[in-house]
Amino acid sequence: MANTPQARKRVRQTERRTLVNQARKSRVRTFVRKVEEAIASGDQAAATAALRAAQPEIVRGAVKGVMHKSTASRKVSRLAQRVKTMTPLSVK
Repeated sequence: MANTPQARKRVRQTERRTLVNQARKSRVRTFVRKVEEAIASGDQAAATAALRAAQPEIVRGAVKGVMHKSTASRKVSRLAQRVKTMTPLSVK
C-alpha cells in the first residue's frame, strides 16, 4: 500500500486516468464496430460514412496514449481497405 503522500496521490491519479482511458478505448471500439457492421450489411455509402466518423476517433486514441500510433494507423488502413474493396449495392 502507498505510504507517502505522493504515492497516495499517484494512486488516485492512476485510478482517474484508468477510467478515462477505458472510456476512450470503448469509444474507439464502438466506432470500429459501426464500420464493421456497415461493411457486413454491404452498404458502401454507410461504410464510408462510418469510416469517416471512426478515423478521427482512432487517431485521437493514439494521440491521447490509449493505443500506439502504429496500431491506430493499422486499424484505419485495414478498415479503409475493406471499405474500398466493397462493391456498391447498385452494382449487385
